[in-house]
Amino acid sequence: MSLRADINSALKQAMRDKAAQRLSTLRLISAAIKDREIALRGEGEEQTVEETDVLAILGKMVKQRQESARTYEEGGRLDLAERELSEITVIEEFLPRKLGDDEVAKAIDGAVSEVGATSIRDMGKVMGELKSRYTGQMDFGAVGPMVKDRLAQA
Repeated sequence: MSLRADINSALKQAMRDKAAQRLSTLRLISAAIKDREIALRGEGEEQTVEETDVLAILGKMVKQRQESARTYEEGGRLDLAERELSEITVIEEFLPRKLGDDEVAKAIDGAVSEVGATSIRDMGKVMGELKSRYTGQMDFGAVGPMVKDRLAQA
């Protein structure tokens, strides 16, 4: 079953269960995917959103909510921070399992050898390879410096 079908079935189940908070978050996910489809249509590309696009959308939504929750906590609005964190929980149900540190290191080594990277100039190629294979499974903001260190050693 595709990720999009999983989201739609979860949305229907949330409607049946009358789970308002979960339903709201699932509707936000669905709307974000539809927005991406509309944007693709405007660019004249194919009208379906790929699995990697959906994973990227979900990852972006999680990151936005983490930043919002942090801001709300700093502002003393714990009720709003809790809401953001509960939305993160729902969104993360559809993301693949995050890779551990050892798995990330192996993935970086594999990508470096796959693209034949020899210097820091090849960082874009390595990051592109990692994003094509591991979208949603690793935090690319944290992986970037690791790739840079690995290529500096080469």
